[in-house]
Amino acid sequence: MMRALAIGGFLTALALFVGVEWLARREGSRIPTLGEVCAYVMRYEVGWVPVGRIGLFGFWWWLGWHFLAR
Repeated sequence: MMRALAIGGFLTALALFVGVEWLARREGSRIPTLGEVCAYVMRYEVGWVPVGRIGLFGFWWWLGWHFLAR
């Protein structure tokens, strides 16, 4: 039961992500695309520490650890 609930939650999140990305790519849309959001996050620094890059790396590590490692 919990496995099906978790899978349903991830599928819902994926569907929402695809929907927002589709809305962002319409002509004249003010919603940023995934590429624009990633570019903004990658530029974020505190002093000389690239906090945005570290956070994005951590996100990709978490994603790979949970979905690609077996």
